[in-house]
Amino acid sequence: MLERRPREDRTEVTFVLPADTPPGPVSVVGDFNNWQPGIHTLAPRKDGNRAVTVALPATSTHSFRYLAAGDYWFNDDNAETQDGPNSRLHT
Repeated sequence: MLERRPREDRTEVTFVLPADTPPGPVSVVGDFNNWQPGIHTLAPRKDGNRAVTVALPATSTHSFRYLAAGDYWFNDDNAETQDGPNSRLHT
């Protein structure tokens, strides 16, 4: 799931996944972090999910995927579109 909070000069996008699906650590990787795992690792939230928030430029488009333990890559079913193997989001 993607949550967006528009700000004056950026959009804060929160990437949200269930606490245990998939199991183990999960990072969101994309063109906004040069596809580097571990920079944006999802952390537990009080609501039982896990999430990470990334500040992105307003009115921009980005490709991303999730990377879980065991080199398991997957997309976000709630993304607006797909770009080949990647999810796409618009701020």
